[in-house]
Amino acid sequence: MGSLWAILLFLWSASAFAPGAMAATFTFINKCREPLYPGVQTNPGKPGFPTTGFQLKPGGRAQYKGVPGTWAGRIWPRHRCSAGASGALSCASGDCGGRLECNGAGGQVPSTLAEFTLGGAGGKDFFDISNVDGFNVPLQIAPHGAAGCRAVTCAADINAACPRELAVKAAGGGGTVGCKSACVAFNTDEYCCRGRYGSPGTCKPSRYSQYFKRKCPQAYSYAFDDGSSTFTCATGANYDIVFCP
Repeated sequence: MGSLWAILLFLWSASAFAPGAMAATFTFINKCREPLYPGVQTNPGKPGFPTTGFQLKPGGRAQYKGVPGTWAGRIWPRHRCSAGASGALSCASGDCGGRLECNGAGGQVPSTLAEFTLGGAGGKDFFDISNVDGFNVPLQIAPHGAAGCRAVTCAADINAACPRELAVKAAGGGGTVGCKSACVAFNTDEYCCRGRYGSPGTCKPSRYSQYFKRKCPQAYSYAFDDGSSTFTCATGANYDIVFCP
């Protein structure tokens, strides 16, 4: 039995310290002037994040430890939200079905996305900020604790000068709460990079995606904007998600 236990202990140790196995810590920081309700959606077949939605007050922080080292998914801000007496939550942008915990549902577009694949190819974490579906709140991904990392930021208020045909207005004249991408606004193959436009060679930046790119050069502005918009860290990094950096 002694040799069997030694083998089992070795196998457990190897798996625990293998690339991609190290748990990460995600810290959420709200520098906006209003409460936000971050939503989290895990990709199919991946281990879950510790939460799928929560409240983050102005100036507030929330930290989640033990995020699986192979987690993959997206995080986005919900804002201009109001909570009903029954616990229902209604948000002007990023809503995930009228509830605090999104429970697998994605956010209503347009919303700024922080996208992650932890423990990916080559022992690296992959992450990006995406405005492919549009924008609602500025955000930053700030990794630390591993080699080869750099912060990625979309700090501009894209809503402020959003083209009229892309703008989403709050009910009751509350101003622009989101800026749709051309794909979301017009749903054409050319803007959505599908059909005969479904390759990097045929789907090119549009005047709308170029507006997003000028405002946030590090963020995805359309589907094939990979060259300047995908970032990596050595697996084992921790991440700060900063809203209104």
